[in-house]
Amino acid sequence: MDHIVTVQDAVTAFADFMEPTDAELDAIEQEMPVILADVDLLDAHIVTLERTPTEVDERRIRRARRRALAARVALVNRTAGASLPGGAA
Repeated sequence: MDHIVTVQDAVTAFADFMEPTDAELDAIEQEMPVILADVDLLDAHIVTLERTPTEVDERRIRRARRRALAARVALVNRTAGASLPGGAA
């Protein structure tokens, strides 16, 4: 009879260095408005998967698309402004 052993130690042995770094967490925090706007856009599309979109659905999709684009533009502007040396444009 073969004994079944757990591999818990082998799996969790690397857990400490697999955690996200502070820089990675900061990057995720900066991208969070874009992520949330994309989720809203996906939600708007999911609602219309099994039916013909109504006028209200189409407006919801347009608003969600505009919010997603605005969030992306804001992120690009923040990161571009932060990476320019000396404040030069």
